[in-house]
Amino acid sequence: MKTKTVYVCQSCGAEFPTWGGQCTTCGEWNTLVEEVRSGKSEVGGKRSEVGITNVETVKLSDVDKLTFNRVSTGIGELDRVLGGGLLPGQVVLLAGEPGIGKSTLLLQLANKIGGGVLYVAGEESPSQIASRAARLGSVSAGVVIIPETNVDQIIGEIGATREVGLIIIDSIQTMFTTDLNSSAGSLAQVRECAARLTTSAKKAGVPLILVGHVNKEGEVAGPKVLEHIVDTVLSFEGDPQHFYRLLRTTKNRFGAVWEVGVFQMVDSGLREVINPSDLFLGERLPGQSGSVVTATLEGARPMLVEIQALSSKTTFNYPRRAASGVNLNRLYLLLAVLERHASIRTSDKDIYVNVASGFKTDEPAVDLAICTAIASSVAEKPIDPKTVVFGEVGLSGEIRQVPQEERRSNEASKLGFTKVIGPKAAHSLRQALSLLM
Repeated sequence: MKTKTVYVCQSCGAEFPTWGGQCTTCGEWNTLVEEVRSGKSEVGGKRSEVGITNVETVKLSDVDKLTFNRVSTGIGELDRVLGGGLLPGQVVLLAGEPGIGKSTLLLQLANKIGGGVLYVAGEESPSQIASRAARLGSVSAGVVIIPETNVDQIIGEIGATREVGLIIIDSIQTMFTTDLNSSAGSLAQVRECAARLTTSAKKAGVPLILVGHVNKEGEVAGPKVLEHIVDTVLSFEGDPQHFYRLLRTTKNRFGAVWEVGVFQMVDSGLREVINPSDLFLGERLPGQSGSVVTATLEGARPMLVEIQALSSKTTFNYPRRAASGVNLNRLYLLLAVLERHASIRTSDKDIYVNVASGFKTDEPAVDLAICTAIASSVAEKPIDPKTVVFGEVGLSGEIRQVPQEERRSNEASKLGFTKVIGPKAAHSLRQALSLLM
């Protein structure tokens, strides 16, 4: 069966025999992507007709439940986000910024798995990987390195190797197939290579982990269909200037989504953080104005973090607002609510808000904590260091309910906090501030 290359518009689906900068059908620019199509077989110069057969149906109640035989990775935080471990034939996409620790995590995983690990090195040489493994203490005789980027040769090696327990592709952007004329890393190459590797892994019943790059917006680089091909999408996040890393799951066909694993980057690699709240509050200075502790949820996991605010008299015609770790537009909204419903004047002050330790959150439950920190800084009155504050603030100044309030309160109690101010304790922003200051 012959194959041919066509260029398909990712906006309207129109096909063209050659590439062009603009789609002449919908008018969009730079949307043509190369694709491989299989030619239809012809008999006697005419296309063969395929008969239509009846489709077999089955009742959902009659389908046997599938039992998952998970294999633990040996890393508890990784097992948490995967839903309990890896499954045979499961395809995982691990994405993150350069230098965030993806390769470090995978080397530690390969060492924990032990035998039968195929590590396809597309970006680094075997000596570079061996040097990192020695530094991490993750040298295992059961890890086989394949320095190859031709996906067809890699698939042949997978089929020829017996007792494979795990396949790691580092990274999918370096893979290519000679069936396409485009260079490695192009949309067509990434999609086609990922599809072939996925098919091979599922046929062999071996877990496959694909390392993916991210673009400037923080999303997985390459075609969006790449995320649809795989079973699980993991995002490795963190500020390179800080020592903690978050492993999130945004898609999981075999478990819950939005689970979070927390790691700490140390000299010997990544260390699991069993109690992340202790990590984020470890350097807090009690008795400081503009500082308040809030309980936020990452997946199903409550975490206590410190919200800091600083106010100073502005020297500009327009006061400056800056936010790190929280949404800046949300800060604008909360400042307006503070001035209108709590009589706290901020129009003549520069306001800076920060989530300590480089943590990032966009959960509405931190609204009340942000307002409290700003009010504390403006009034120069510290908040009781044993108090936790959470709740969503509405435009009318009301405090709204947030999910899992009891779990947030229990997490605060476990860490020795004695006072919780939330939607149950106060119904308005003015009432909450009166209880705190």
